[in-house]
Amino acid sequence: MESLPFLTVNDQPISIEEAVKYLQVSGKLGQFIGDILRQYVIEQEIRTRDDIEIGTAITEQAIIDFRLNNQLTDPQSFQEWLKRNNTDYTTFHTSVTFGYKVEKLKAVVSEPKLPEYFIERKIFLDRLVLSRIVVDNRELADELQIQIEEGGSFEQLAKEYSLADDRVVNGMMGLISRGSLPDTLRAAIDVASPGQVVGPIEMVGGTSLQGEGPYGLFRVEQFLPASLEDTQLKQALQNELFEKWLAEKIQKLTVKLQVS
Repeated sequence: MESLPFLTVNDQPISIEEAVKYLQVSGKLGQFIGDILRQYVIEQEIRTRDDIEIGTAITEQAIIDFRLNNQLTDPQSFQEWLKRNNTDYTTFHTSVTFGYKVEKLKAVVSEPKLPEYFIERKIFLDRLVLSRIVVDNRELADELQIQIEEGGSFEQLAKEYSLADDRVVNGMMGLISRGSLPDTLRAAIDVASPGQVVGPIEMVGGTSLQGEGPYGLFRVEQFLPASLEDTQLKQALQNELFEKWLAEKIQKLTVKLQVS
């Protein structure tokens, strides 16, 4: 018995073999198979686990909220929306439930590993706001430090002397990941208080004729330590852990392409 075409374009049938060939030629076959394997693993897990059940009331409420937010409360307009999106109520209901199950699966998979993963990543998740003055020799850096200690304006000195582009905004560097700081600077910053100036610190990539520097004076404006209380951050880490878990699962699959 001849199988149905995979797609029909302008009444011309496209077989699964031809579709695969098109994907190969365009370099998209690997991604296509990857998406299928990803969905396969997720559906297998949802089907076999008993710790991710979702009550029908949650799905029903989500659909009600969706209809309210999209002005689809009228049954006829909702039916028209379903038709426009090539779906029906049962399929849409299943899709919403599946979405909730995936989110629950993410939580179940990531929760046990989350505290350790957070500690592991914390140095890069902690952020701070710094201002700086960058000069090309130690003597000038020392002199500016003394002026600041004696009440000189950090902002004014940054405007006058700093070689960095951020001198136009009084040396304000903006938000920085703590983990992106060079070790020497991070060590000094970690024991500083907001408002305190640290340095001079020799910076990597010197361009002065003496083969040293440049040197930086840094003022800590604000510390913004990461916390798992931050819902957005927690969600991002859960997603990262889930993707790692998925990749490991997919790696263990035996996959054979059955199309010539």
